[in-house]
Amino acid sequence: MENRSYDEILGSQPGAPRLARYARRCGVATRYYAVGHPSLPNYVAAVTGGTQGITNDCSPSGCPVHAASLFGQLTAAGRHWRSWAESMSSRCDTGSYGRYAARHNPAVYLTRIVSACRASDRRMGGSHGGFARQLANDALPAFTFVTPNLCDDGHDCSTGRADTWLGGWLDRIVASRAYRAGRTIVFVTWDEGVGSDNRVATVAIAPTVARHTVTTRHFTHYSLLRTTEENLGLRLLGNARTARSMRHALGL
Repeated sequence: MENRSYDEILGSQPGAPRLARYARRCGVATRYYAVGHPSLPNYVAAVTGGTQGITNDCSPSGCPVHAASLFGQLTAAGRHWRSWAESMSSRCDTGSYGRYAARHNPAVYLTRIVSACRASDRRMGGSHGGFARQLANDALPAFTFVTPNLCDDGHDCSTGRADTWLGGWLDRIVASRAYRAGRTIVFVTWDEGVGSDNRVATVAIAPTVARHTVTTRHFTHYSLLRTTEENLGLRLLGNARTARSMRHALGL
């Protein structure tokens, strides 16, 4: 999700009431911070363990990323992953147009996984699209990355619109067989906050997370990468090695 402070989403009068209900149902990290501005460095950091020197929203051709990544780790291990981008026209699309922004789809920047990206970075579609079918068929891979379009992520549209989109998909996910079987953890986070504080809302949704779990420990996108790699049994990349894991605090 895009460009909101923690207080805008989950403050005393939450701007995202549907997500706030999931935060109460499961768990929330109240001191989770993005690692910079603008969007792209945060997305790259969350899957590679570093910003890789990126300081702006450059295009995939302008700043290709040669670093190892979570996606590459899974590919090397023979495990499946999917990256679903809403409003993308073709697989692993490096262009930006309409409501699709390549800068919010980190897989298309990674030079080490070009073939895997063409196979696994796909158009999300709507209620009957690729992600919906995979979810309904209990066919989720080891790791799934979902990025909404520029309206549904809140970048160009209201927080309420983003919350409606997010709440609808979360309702479907928690009703799925994979979630009910205890095989799915969902993290919802924002790429960056507002201003220098950069504190963002991050919610963890899983059957193992006790109701009303709240952690006040300091976490970042590197913590999320570390937690994901630990849960998948992968080695830690870059700054994930020294970041604090979220597993114990959230009961994952």
